[in-house]
Amino acid sequence: MKIAIDGPSGAGKSTISKCVAAKLGFVYIDTGAMYRTIGLSAVNNKFDTKKDIESIIKMLDEINIDISLDASGQRMYLNGNDVTDLIRTPEVSAAASDVAVIPEVRIKLVELQRKLAEGKNVIMDGRDIATYVLPDAEIKIFLTASAESRAERRYKELLSRGISTTFEQVLIDVNNRDENDSKREFSPLKVDDNAKIIDTTGNSLEESITVIKEFIIKEMSK
Repeated sequence: MKIAIDGPSGAGKSTISKCVAAKLGFVYIDTGAMYRTIGLSAVNNKFDTKKDIESIIKMLDEINIDISLDASGQRMYLNGNDVTDLIRTPEVSAAASDVAVIPEVRIKLVELQRKLAEGKNVIMDGRDIATYVLPDAEIKIFLTASAESRAERRYKELLSRGISTTFEQVLIDVNNRDENDSKREFSPLKVDDNAKIIDTTGNSLEESITVIKEFIIKEMSK
């Protein structure tokens, strides 16, 4: 059983998907973490992620990205080093948004994502899971919320990790990522024709988890 959950930055896809997967006994796959890992590599190499496109494409053949899936969740490795925590900074988030518009990056990661989903009950979240990565997914959800609501969630998350920023800057970053994701030429963010749109604006985390879980259970029972 494949469940695809798409949506814009900060909609709570990763947290909600991980919690729902745990409750249902599914494997959770966070594709955004993969793009963040490539973004981190670009940052480490001091590439301008908006301009050094050829350098980033060349870098893809020189790095090794690994994923560990276990009961504790998903761990990301870059060249053998665990970078799970390092990929959550605002700088890496911005870099991930930039590298994600590069077709060669998406092609490299989609191959890995499809392999991870083979022969498992999975919940996979991202920007183009239902439309491109897993078009055959049995259940498709487009999870969204207002830009302000998403920025508020991300702002609180960053503060809880000790990362200094402002709400205004986070809102700018959210809007920039929305524009990058929806306007890229290759596999843009969009609602799949068969996806259920669920808006979590104003919901608590537990409310959102319950709504998603109950919708999935209902669909699975059909």
